[in-house]
Amino acid sequence: MKGEFNSMTALYSVMPSFVPEPVAWGKYKASPPDTYFFLCDFLDMDHQMPDPVDLCARLVELHRSSESPTGKFGFHVKTCHGKIVQNNNWDANWTSYFTELVTNFYEVELGINGPWQEYEEAFKQLCEHAIPQILDPLQADGRILKPCLVHGDLWEENTGTNLKTGETVAFDAACMYAHNEYELGMWRPDHFRFGRPHFRQYLKNFPPSPPVEQWDDRNRLYSIKFNIAVMIGWPGSSGVREQ
Repeated sequence: MKGEFNSMTALYSVMPSFVPEPVAWGKYKASPPDTYFFLCDFLDMDHQMPDPVDLCARLVELHRSSESPTGKFGFHVKTCHGKIVQNNNWDANWTSYFTELVTNFYEVELGINGPWQEYEEAFKQLCEHAIPQILDPLQADGRILKPCLVHGDLWEENTGTNLKTGETVAFDAACMYAHNEYELGMWRPDHFRFGRPHFRQYLKNFPPSPPVEQWDDRNRLYSIKFNIAVMIGWPGSSGVREQ
């Protein structure tokens, strides 16, 4: 709840019309023990798929307008993607930050779904070779990669349309300051309904980071973290591990 409150507070400070206003979080004094709450403003919403044009325009505004308080990737408190506490320690290097983040999820998933030699060998290759080859160029040759505030768990079940304003709103955030394209990694897997129309609208307003030709490689890489999160949330998910 602390992570949820701080995530929504960060989003609200940049774009107050994009999320319900967070009010408070805390622990109940009465039983049952270790029960916590998060309180936010009530919004009357239509929970249909949001319009890709409006959603992506607002998301681009969030990414462009936000500024990391440290100038680094990470977040000032631990946040949770689903039930997993994210390793979001501050790091100036995006390659090492993402490697630590995805490894955190991989280790939790391995403990839940059990060992698999081929999977473990593939993940080792991913960290030692694929991640550096794909992400290092973002901060090479004098390039500066801005850490942007991302929602972190943006899919159709965490969005809606504010019936009073007609604008897209989001909730249930797992924020961090990250490469803006990381946000779109969740839209690649087939089990989420955001997809090609949303990619087109987003990239129309926020073109790929250089090197542009590696955009699809980066999107595929970022999607791995979100696929692992599905494997954690739904143990034994048919076919997801094999992807």
